[in-house]
Amino acid sequence: MRIILLGAPGAGKGTQAQFLMGKYGIPQISTGDMLRSAIKEGTELGMAAKRVMDEGKLVSDDIIIGLVKERIAKDDCKDGFLLDGFPRTIPQADAMKEADIKIDHVIEFDVPDDVIVERMSGRRVHPASGRVYHVKYNPPEHEGLDDETGEELIIRDDDKEETVRHRLSVYHEQTKPLVGYYAAEAEAGNCEYHKIDGTQPVGDVSQQLNTLLD
Repeated sequence: MRIILLGAPGAGKGTQAQFLMGKYGIPQISTGDMLRSAIKEGTELGMAAKRVMDEGKLVSDDIIIGLVKERIAKDDCKDGFLLDGFPRTIPQADAMKEADIKIDHVIEFDVPDDVIVERMSGRRVHPASGRVYHVKYNPPEHEGLDDETGEELIIRDDDKEETVRHRLSVYHEQTKPLVGYYAAEAEAGNCEYHKIDGTQPVGDVSQQLNTLLD
C-alpha cells in the first residue's frame, strides 16, 4: 500500500490520511517531518539540508528524494507508506521514478477552489487550547468566543482568504499538473489512479476509499 495523496490545501487529505494510516498500519511521510528528524539525527542528508535551510534557500529535490529513500527503507514502511505533500512538482515525480520508488495508488481529492476558501477562511481557533471552530460547520455557541473559556477566537494567518487563494494559485501552477502525470502513469500500468469528490461528508469519503483500496 504505497499511496500518494493529491489535492489542494484544505481538500481533506490530512483527515483521510489519518483514516488510511489506522486502517493499513502504514506511516504518513511528510517532507517537513522527514527534514526535521534527519536534522535531529544528524544524518549526512540532514546536515546537507540544514546548511541549505540556514542560508534561507529551498532544499533541492535531490536531497528530498534521498530523504524519502532513507525513510521508506525503515521497518515501519515495510507494508507501505502514505506520501502527503510530496511530490509537489513533475520534476520531483520524475526523480522519484528514477530513484525506483514505486507507487501503488494515487488518490486525488477534487474540491473546487471556492469550497476550499469557504472551508479554510471560516475556521476560528482558540489559541491557548488549539480548539478549532468553523463559522458555518461547527460554530461556537457565542460568535467569536471559545465555548469553554469565553476567550476571543482568532483567524490564523494561514486561514485568511488572501493567503488561501495564494496557496491555491501555487497549487494549480506547480502541483495540479501531477494529476495528468499520474493519470498517464496509471494508463501505462504503473499505478492505480483514483479521483474522489472531496466535497462529500468525511465518512462518505472514507467509505469510498475503503471500497477502492480493498
